[in-house]
Amino acid sequence: MKCPFCENQDTKVIDSRPTEDGHSIRRRRECDACGKRFTTYEKVEQMILMVIKKDGSREAFDRNKIMNGIIRSCEKRPVPIAEMEKIVDEIERGLNNMMEKEVESTFIGELIMERLRKLDEVAYVRFASVYRQFTDVNTFVEEIEKLLLNKKGL
Repeated sequence: MKCPFCENQDTKVIDSRPTEDGHSIRRRRECDACGKRFTTYEKVEQMILMVIKKDGSREAFDRNKIMNGIIRSCEKRPVPIAEMEKIVDEIERGLNNMMEKEVESTFIGELIMERLRKLDEVAYVRFASVYRQFTDVNTFVEEIEKLLLNKKGL
């Protein structure tokens, strides 16, 4: 680390400790040349994940959009908010672990539907109806029949 006073390249760490929020490390350093002390902070670099939408446009990943969609799907259903948050956390963590800079919105939608299918079938059908843009009753019936077949193990 370069000294901010004399620009010497050789400095040593005197003390390291986590910050109060635990998201970074505070380091006290001393310059080997001029002897002055200064503080630096080290934190994990957050990669911005871009979502490629169906129309080809791109926007920054927003976990609130996922949460809002799940909340709407689970409205008046016996699904605890903690379960909804767990889904969002799992999806966000999974996307970050992929180490990709861009991901398609369709991929995220499939991840959401996969988890909702296991959590609450009504919420799943609600989400799928908006996500897959069901246009008529037959599309609903087809999706429900798929659910019933999966339940029976066929």
